[in-house]
Amino acid sequence: MAEPVRQRYAEDVRVGDPLPGVALALPVYRLVMAAGATRDFTAIHHNDEVARANGAPAMYANAIFLQGMWERALRDYIGPGGTIRAIRGFRMARFTTVGGTVRVEGEVVATGHRDGRSVVEIELRTVDAGGVVTVGPGRAEVTLPGRP
Repeated sequence: MAEPVRQRYAEDVRVGDPLPGVALALPVYRLVMAAGATRDFTAIHHNDEVARANGAPAMYANAIFLQGMWERALRDYIGPGGTIRAIRGFRMARFTTVGGTVRVEGEVVATGHRDGRSVVEIELRTVDAGGVVTVGPGRAEVTLPGRP
């Protein structure tokens, strides 16, 4: 059973802090389900033959699925009282193909206050099992509550 998400507070965050991250295996089943859930029925996301015919090494994850992984990593980090204000620089650098495991990694790159809120900037990237960046790097801006 997954551990419940804990609330992170602004006072506890420092530049350089790593995110715990999120890792997901990418079997055919997950890519087919993701394609259906996002209504992206383009065959390159669920058919190896079509993906190869279009220049990819194999079927690969779609952008909505990959961005959802970034959001999951952020939400797990900030907790239920935090908010995601922006995700910038999300860029697919390589194919995130079927059969491997990918991991969203990140670290805090800035902290501060804006509009009366504690704001944290986090750099994110998705890496494959070999450590090669498949998505990113990009940045997210999140808010965190102060300690009660």
